[in-house]
Amino acid sequence: MQVVEIASFTRNAMDETAFKRAVLGVIIAVMENIYLIGLPGSGKTTVGRSLARFLGLDFIDTDQMIEERTGVSISHIFEIEGEAGFRKRETRLFEEVSNGARTVISTGGGIILSDTNRKLMRQRGQVIYLKASMDILWSRLKNCQHRPLLQTPDPQARIAELMKEREPLYDAQADLVVEVTSETANRTAREIAQMINNPLTGRQS
Repeated sequence: MQVVEIASFTRNAMDETAFKRAVLGVIIAVMENIYLIGLPGSGKTTVGRSLARFLGLDFIDTDQMIEERTGVSISHIFEIEGEAGFRKRETRLFEEVSNGARTVISTGGGIILSDTNRKLMRQRGQVIYLKASMDILWSRLKNCQHRPLLQTPDPQARIAELMKEREPLYDAQADLVVEVTSETANRTAREIAQMINNPLTGRQS
């Protein structure tokens, strides 16, 4: 697994970074998927949509697809079925969409909790982890009212709990880790696309 901070490639990391980019380029060439994972607020949907456009691939957001198919919000599903019910729906959908090809798939933050989902990712594409700091996540989520897991008296503490619970799973699953900065999602996506399209070139600090 290679950890890359956007626009901060070091000379010592160039060889391994170039190799990882070449691997990702091969994955695109052989028609496999790219899965974006990470905590809520890490930018998976906005980065994923731009990345798909830059690479000429299809784009799917699993949370949005669940809402479109059920006709209700994820918060409503949590309210009626609980998290366990939502996770079952999520895995059924993920089994379907991961059978496709040449698609950037933005996943829900908790999709990594399922052994089945992790296995599907390993078998059917490459995984990019958008890793954001607590400061960035909190700045993006502090006024959020539609994420059911954050509807608590102390949402900042809840984010910290999710980081502690999920980060080891994200790190273990990822083929490439991208450190999220304060730059725009569009620029982050462009940098990732350049990693994939230009495996032997890169930026040095």
